[in-house]
Amino acid sequence: MAATLPRTRLLLVEDDADLSAMLAGLLDEEGYAVTVARDGQAGLHQGLTGEFDVLVVDRGLPGIEGVDLLGRLRSKGVASPALVLTARGAVADRVEGLDAGAQDYVVKPFDVDELLARLRALLRPVGAGASELAVGGRRFLVGEHRIVDGEGEVLLSRREALLLEVLARHPTRVFTRDELLDRVFDHAETAGAVDTYVYYLRRKLGRDVVDTVHGVGYRLGAS
Repeated sequence: MAATLPRTRLLLVEDDADLSAMLAGLLDEEGYAVTVARDGQAGLHQGLTGEFDVLVVDRGLPGIEGVDLLGRLRSKGVASPALVLTARGAVADRVEGLDAGAQDYVVKPFDVDELLARLRALLRPVGAGASELAVGGRRFLVGEHRIVDGEGEVLLSRREALLLEVLARHPTRVFTRDELLDRVFDHAETAGAVDTYVYYLRRKLGRDVVDTVHGVGYRLGAS
C-alpha cells in the first residue's frame, strides 16, 4: 500500500453550529485535519497552542470578533494563511480584514466549490505553476483542480482532481478499483468510494470522461 499523505491542518473558527458541522465534515472529506473552535476566545487558544497550515475564521464571532482574533494571532507570530467568512461584503470591511492579516475573504452565503478552490490557492506554494493535462480536448490544470475549455471552467474537489489526475497521466492504462483506492483514497474506505467519485466526475464533465472496462476497472475516456 502507498504511504498516506499528511493531512493539511485547518483551524475552523465558526460559532454557527450547523455551518461549522457542515464545513468540518466537508473539509474532512477533502483531506483536511479539522480543529473546530466555536468562539473567538477558543479560536485564540487553539491558534496559539496548535500548529495549523491554514485558518478559516468567521468575522462575527462571540468573545473576540474575527478580525480582532486575526490581529492578535498575527501579533503573536502566527503566520498561517487565513480566510475570513463574513456576511459583510462592503469594500471597507474586506480592507479591514486584510489589514488585520487575512489573505482572502468569502462572503456568506458562499459556493462550497469556490471556498475549496480559495483554500487550495492559499496553500499553493508561491511560484508553483499548475501542471496541465489533456482530458477529452479540455485543459486540466492539475494544481488548480480546474477543467478549462472554450465554454468556461469546471472546479473539481480535491479527490475528484486526484482521481482524474491518476487516469489522465496514464491515458491508455486500465486501473482496477483497488489500484485507484490505493492511490487516491484513505485506506479505511472501500472500493465503492471509487465508483462514487467516478460518478461525480461524469456528472461534472460528461459520461465519456471515464470509461468503464467491465470486469477490470476504469480508464480515461477516449473522447
